[in-house]
Amino acid sequence: MRKTLFAASALALAIAAPIAQAHQAGDIIVRAGAVTVDPREDSSLIKLNGAGLAGSKATLDSDTQLGLNFAYMLTDKFGIELLAATPFSHEVGAKIPALGYDGKLGDIKHLPPTLSVVYYPLGGNSAFQPYVGAGINYTWFFDDSLGSKAEEAGLRGLDLDDSWGWAAQIGLDYQLTDKILLNAQVRYIDIETTGTTNLGTSKVKVDVDVDPYVYMVGLGYKF
Repeated sequence: MRKTLFAASALALAIAAPIAQAHQAGDIIVRAGAVTVDPREDSSLIKLNGAGLAGSKATLDSDTQLGLNFAYMLTDKFGIELLAATPFSHEVGAKIPALGYDGKLGDIKHLPPTLSVVYYPLGGNSAFQPYVGAGINYTWFFDDSLGSKAEEAGLRGLDLDDSWGWAAQIGLDYQLTDKILLNAQVRYIDIETTGTTNLGTSKVKVDVDVDPYVYMVGLGYKF
């Protein structure tokens, strides 16, 4: 009787346990899910014709979009990975006491494709596959537009410079089957930009270290 119960329990555990296999050279992993860009911005003083205005600063809010992630395993433990997403939209704020301005400056969109080398330290048949990665990011800013409040204050035009920077990440794949997996990842991306607008014939500029944390949770499929 005991042997029968033991055998039945072992069979139930085997059925319930995920069928796991470590990533192997040549595997292609495609992931999709929600990705959030959360800026930890640090801005310079806003400058009017090169002179910093006391107490001024710029801000950016966060945004969540559909994230796409493509990885190719070069070996059983090393791979290359590309992060892509639908365009992120951010509201830009500005505080300029010297001009009596405090509020929304405008809206911007950006795409932050990031190419990384990733390393999976574990092998074997563990369903959990943690990894770390490092690489390079290019952030393209577009559709920059001033808000109505800024235009009423006499500002005209808005432009943000594109950015090159480094990126680092940690992540975890949990394999539900040999093909399907859950994924969670956190990245830090070095993004620096300069925003420019105009007040009459005067240039208004601000340097911003955006430096966001990027969070993604999603499902993956391994080919």
